[in-house]
Amino acid sequence: MIRTGNSSMLNALTVDVEEYFHATEVQNALGEKQWELLPSRIEYQLRNTLKLLDNKKVKATFFVLGWVAENYPKLVREIASAGHEIGCHSFAHRLVYDLSPAEFRSDTLRAVSAIEDACGVTPRLYRAPSYSVTGKSLWALEILAECGFTHDSSIYPITHDRYGIPGSDRRPHLIKTPAGPILEVPVATVALAKKNVLPIGGGGYLRLLPYRYFSAGIRRSNQSENLPACIYFHPWELDPDQERLPLGLISSLRTYTGLAGMQKKIERLIDEFNFSTISAVYPHHPEPMPVAVHNASA
Repeated sequence: MIRTGNSSMLNALTVDVEEYFHATEVQNALGEKQWELLPSRIEYQLRNTLKLLDNKKVKATFFVLGWVAENYPKLVREIASAGHEIGCHSFAHRLVYDLSPAEFRSDTLRAVSAIEDACGVTPRLYRAPSYSVTGKSLWALEILAECGFTHDSSIYPITHDRYGIPGSDRRPHLIKTPAGPILEVPVATVALAKKNVLPIGGGGYLRLLPYRYFSAGIRRSNQSENLPACIYFHPWELDPDQERLPLGLISSLRTYTGLAGMQKKIERLIDEFNFSTISAVYPHHPEPMPVAVHNASA
């Protein structure tokens, strides 16, 4: 396979494993009580994702929702058996800043237990639903360290109406908490000016914006900044035939725009750039590594 990007740079490919009705835009419209009433598509969506990665001979980090592990343990075993890295994406996809520290700890431990029961792997990497570790929920990092997590990928250094910490470190960095350090791996961004940071990490941005924007952004990150890019997507984003739910206009645009072309964009990224798991790209506590001091309390 010939890659046209910086072939010497290894980037991180991540998959957030959840049903299409777990997305925050959908939850805001329908709520958790509707989950059991909606048809599941996770088996098709996840196996399609695994097939894509197998065809491309690429490994990724899968952040698994505990709810999925509890209800579809065989699928989680398939992820692990295929040699991919297993991470945690919470249990019920509730935004961290909507939870108390006690509720967050309970949700996290329940998710870890469900994932362990499903595939025998104890996840050490965490990603919050909708990147909801923000300035008002940094206390969650201490709880993650207490629970044995070594990596987090929940802080998005951009401005957004739901998430993000503008001005936070765009590079992987150690964050010290009273419970120990945790390696923060931000989703990819590109800096065009000191205060002009643009998202190039995938997800809805990849669905909504032209492919060349992401290709140019990742190449700039790799070549100009010598910085690997952390990219993400959801299995439901590769499923243009999924049921359209009755969402508001903005939520519908955010959720369903670009589904038809998303798989082709992911395939093009994998063809153009080198990808592997987060742990392969960012080993725990590498040196030298900038250290941020965080005095979180829970």
